[in-house]
Amino acid sequence: MNLQDQEYAKYALVQEMMDTIGVVKSFNVDQTKDVAGKISSVGRLLLTGEGSSRIFPAKNAMRKAMTWGLDLGIFTDGSRQSAQYDLSKFAVFCASNSGRTKEVVLLAKKLTEAGNKNCFGLCANKDTLLEEACDSTLVLTCGWEQAVAATKSVIEQALVYESIMRHIAGSIKGLACAKLSGAIETALTTKIDPEIVATATKAPTIFFAGYNDGVAEELTLKTNEITRKKSDFLEGTYAVHGIEEVMSPNDIVFVVDPIEVEEEKFQEVLVKGVGLKVVAIANRDTSFPTIRVPDVGDLMPYVYLSAGWNLLVEIGMALGIDLDKPDRARKVGNELIE
Repeated sequence: MNLQDQEYAKYALVQEMMDTIGVVKSFNVDQTKDVAGKISSVGRLLLTGEGSSRIFPAKNAMRKAMTWGLDLGIFTDGSRQSAQYDLSKFAVFCASNSGRTKEVVLLAKKLTEAGNKNCFGLCANKDTLLEEACDSTLVLTCGWEQAVAATKSVIEQALVYESIMRHIAGSIKGLACAKLSGAIETALTTKIDPEIVATATKAPTIFFAGYNDGVAEELTLKTNEITRKKSDFLEGTYAVHGIEEVMSPNDIVFVVDPIEVEEEKFQEVLVKGVGLKVVAIANRDTSFPTIRVPDVGDLMPYVYLSAGWNLLVEIGMALGIDLDKPDRARKVGNELIE
């Protein structure tokens, strides 16, 4: 992507992706210190929301907490399903950029009315229905996005949750926002091989494979919104455990941060077996054609997500798509009107 080129700069989506650099650089890691203390004392945390407000922010936090061995039970599910749970002993974060998402607001109201004093909101607007329903609410600094596909808000939401995890773990200094912002800028502006873009434009289905940390799954959703292509998320090694039966040689698989010992299996089953193209997004060379990004340690998921955005913009541009205006997708999926 290149904001100096008017063909890119005319899209709010591209501008908002590039805004992410500044959002990350100026992120206040101390804003979540108090709420982290409350969550730590409860010992159980549910992160809920719909779509992009939940996929990467929640699952990135969960992977980090599990990897660090954090003494915190952390879970995620959509708001309707979460409303069926006994959450009386949980702290709950309800995320909705608009603050008007019906499922999220109704869950927050239910929790508050039941006497849960640890129901927190996370949104991009002030004075919302969600803020009214929650015990306390954090408002993102990124502002309301104009494009339908959420981007910079997703990263900031994830930083909020990660900073909470790091305050609890005592590793908040590891959230090096200045270094991360530079790596994100590189990922957003790295030139994508035109051959990779051309193959993707012709693919009936674009698959994303990788860890269950929200990156590949979120890119799957963004593929639908940005390129209007069919897409599927293949967690872990799902890509080589049966779905190859219905894959086409014209499909393409993007593997985010491939596990090195699994690369041979992917080559055998997908490249040689199905005959399709596999491309990696990684901070190292792999056995596949690779979109390389800078290494920033355990902050890599943010960089991989940004590189995926870059890729999807290039695919959308090559297809002549209006990146800001899908035909059917809405900015607020299910708005609560009061």
